[in-house]
Amino acid sequence: MDQKQVVANLLAKANKYRDFARWVGDRQTVQNILALAAELKQRARALAKPEEDRIRKRAREIWEENGRAPGRDVEFWLQAEREFCEAEALAKESGDDI
Repeated sequence: MDQKQVVANLLAKANKYRDFARWVGDRQTVQNILALAAELKQRARALAKPEEDRIRKRAREIWEENGRAPGRDVEFWLQAEREFCEAEALAKESGDDI
């Protein structure tokens, strides 16, 4: 699963919990659910921010997924960067509605 999918899954869960909170009558439970949703969204944003070590790790995963192909290191690095950029854009699109 690439970084964009992980971020998208976290954001989907956050939205699901936020929507679920609308059906709960207990105020404390609603606050707890909304806090969980906010935490998930924060995790998604943190995961979406590219750091060199995380890009390197993802590039290695891509390299291994492609049979450890020699001479394609730049291609895999750029793909890893692109995944993080797409994940970051997705996290920004989600806005601050939680």
